[in-house]
Amino acid sequence: MTDTNALHTAERSNASVLELIGNTPLVEVSQLSPSPHVRLFAKLENQNPFGSVKDRIAKAMINRAYATGRLVKGQRILEPSSGNTGIALAAIARITGNPVTILMPESVSIERRQMLEVFGAEVIMTPGAEGSNGAVRRAEAMAAEHPEWCFLHQYSNEANPRVHYETTGPEVWRDCPQITHFVAGLGTTGTLMGVGRFLKEQNPDVKIIAVEPPLGELVEGLRNLDDGYIPPVFELWKGREILDRKRIVRPRESIEMTRRLVLECGIFAGISSGASLAGALKVASDLATTGESANIVFIVCDGGWKYLSTGAYTVDLDSATANAEKVIYF
Repeated sequence: MTDTNALHTAERSNASVLELIGNTPLVEVSQLSPSPHVRLFAKLENQNPFGSVKDRIAKAMINRAYATGRLVKGQRILEPSSGNTGIALAAIARITGNPVTILMPESVSIERRQMLEVFGAEVIMTPGAEGSNGAVRRAEAMAAEHPEWCFLHQYSNEANPRVHYETTGPEVWRDCPQITHFVAGLGTTGTLMGVGRFLKEQNPDVKIIAVEPPLGELVEGLRNLDDGYIPPVFELWKGREILDRKRIVRPRESIEMTRRLVLECGIFAGISSGASLAGALKVASDLATTGESANIVFIVCDGGWKYLSTGAYTVDLDSATANAEKVIYF
């Protein structure tokens, strides 16, 4: 006798955990808005199976490398990362049968290193004072020394913005076709480039806003384009044409907003998510003064579990801000 329930379960199942990447939920958090006319929506990228928005680009870069013959089973993958991309690459490469070497600044939170070790990655620490830019430079030098390895290089890899153009952008448009503003942090710039281009093609009036830290200050997951390194994908995708505005967010604001996400919305997110919210609220405050209606979507990049050791959610705000100046959280 056929078990109908079992058949229905099989029909709903996925062939691999990799199929769970993407199609993340969009949740309204308008209780945080300074104006009843401005609605806020959080794109929960922390719901990806390996915990962050970087799951999308890790899968896309590996798939593209296999499709073009740059990568074969058993070949080592090399990548600089301060955390999320490295974790996603290590997890996916474990499935595809590729060893992984990740170069990361020694000033990252301990949970980052531990997660890379869980998935079997080789971790090479670079000087914390050099930050993520230093890890990139050292990875480039190592790639030159080992041409037999596959250097994916998320900062210049076309698959990075492309996957956001093909998946994240359409998901945002599908779930919030009335979107007026999209806010995300400047990291590799892939999210902003891919989503921004797609949304502009649907409605040229949608405003694309980048969140960046002040020059010389560390905010989890973000970079300032004037800090000496502009990701090649930003130039290749004509980022200055896509971006309508940049908003500066300081470390203290990022932590404050991360705590608001937890306490007022029940969203346990990482520090860069607080930075994105802070940027979205700056936009909302500007609109509130004019009484203008708007629908703002911002990215929740990852979950908060990788940051517990930093005290960002529990210690007093002054101490948490001081910690943010010493630890690269992204």
